[in-house]
Amino acid sequence: MKTAIELQNITKRFGTVTANDSVNLRVGYGEVVALLGENGSGKTTLMNMLSGIYQPDEGGIFIRGEQVKIASPRDAQKLGIGMVHQHFKLVDVFTAYENIILGTPRKKGQSAAQCRTHIEELCALYGLTLNLDRPVHDMSVSEKQTVEIMKLLYRGADILVLDEPTAVLTPQEVGHLFTLLDQMRAAGRAIVIITHKLYEVLSISDRVAVLRRGQCVAEVQTAQTDARELTNLMVGRPLELKIKRPEADKIPDVLELARVSVKDPEGNLALKDVSFILQGGEILGVAGVAGSGQKELCEAIAGLCAVETGAILYRGRDIKGATPAEIIKKGISMSFIPEDRLGMGLVAGMDITHNMLLKSYRNGASPLLAQKPAKALASELVERLEISTPSIATPVRQLSGGNVQKVLLGREIAAGPQVLITAYPVRGLDIHSSFTIYDLLGEQKKKGVAILFVGEDLDVLLELCDRIMVLCQGEVMGIVDAQSVTKEQLGLMMTGAVQ
Repeated sequence: MKTAIELQNITKRFGTVTANDSVNLRVGYGEVVALLGENGSGKTTLMNMLSGIYQPDEGGIFIRGEQVKIASPRDAQKLGIGMVHQHFKLVDVFTAYENIILGTPRKKGQSAAQCRTHIEELCALYGLTLNLDRPVHDMSVSEKQTVEIMKLLYRGADILVLDEPTAVLTPQEVGHLFTLLDQMRAAGRAIVIITHKLYEVLSISDRVAVLRRGQCVAEVQTAQTDARELTNLMVGRPLELKIKRPEADKIPDVLELARVSVKDPEGNLALKDVSFILQGGEILGVAGVAGSGQKELCEAIAGLCAVETGAILYRGRDIKGATPAEIIKKGISMSFIPEDRLGMGLVAGMDITHNMLLKSYRNGASPLLAQKPAKALASELVERLEISTPSIATPVRQLSGGNVQKVLLGREIAAGPQVLITAYPVRGLDIHSSFTIYDLLGEQKKKGVAILFVGEDLDVLLELCDRIMVLCQGEVMGIVDAQSVTKEQLGLMMTGAVQ
């Protein structure tokens, strides 16, 4: 097998922190290599050096057997290296065709019609259906991802890096993506896939490279390993892979939404007549493709956006239209863990202690803030949740994604909520951090807390939740028992095919 990429003793430091420590990695043409590791293990830094965003302090990068210097993303593109980022780099008002050709000069004498024909031929080669004249803002997530992949293929990339490519796809869309990756592998392209989902690693990759604390601790053949071994290699110790679903006494009708409709900033209905009842002592999961109204649902309950019609009832009292401060004044303890951790949940420039104060600073009678309780809470959370930080005085922006989420979740749970709303609490987190958060939510359930859990991993929703509500374009497709529904049925409901 001809070698596409070879990284030799790659080391990258940021001040006193060593992000990558003498990493060696080889990827051949015609294979898929999965890159695994906990948050902060150095995966992103390693791929950023391959993409030209960073340059290594030590070691060498070899492409097709020749040592190269990749000083910019443009250099990476010239070498045939392309990356599909987790957050797509597309222009929403442009069509698929315009996005694909953007930034790529035409060859001498090549007409626009010939460019379009070339794209259509690539689509036909890989069995892709893509409306080249559709604006990106009218596309589904999987269509946008197809446009991103087509951008790389159009530019001639034969080395592809995909970062968390299935994060917001339905099971059916994941299947289509894996079919495409199989076809690209068969066509001789070299593919690196970064994912936290072990079942995907086992189903699509040929080899797995595991990073831990900046070092490549193992490289194994996928056919000769399993999820348990990969987890042990990532974490450095055995880890129970089963999500616990504790039983709890139900407290009826803690929260009820009755025909709630909400508009988005453009004036379109983001939620349409949404109704459901959430009990204390249960976790109600919310499934749906990205943009199905999950954000508006959470913010409407938390008092962060206006409700057009309907009622939001807490133990029979309508709290529709109440601000978060007014909800607190009514004696309702509600915690909201938003999708945007550092934008809405925490202040990036503040340390852990002062982020604890954000929840309680209004409670004191004195104009001076009592910092001693906040310091005690910060110290307790660091120890209990195993938050990796130099100290409680460290600004949260310097923490990894998993540790930021632990700070936010720990603060909200410490407030003793009666209702807990959490949106994508484990997005982008490693398996160890994810299971810590699942355990925390299970503890709250046993205490009788009513939990609304917006998630994107259907396997997690099925294992963790008691019931699952499926949203499609702002409407409820159904509320099903998590122990009697299949992942495939949920996927069909998410697309509106089954109601």
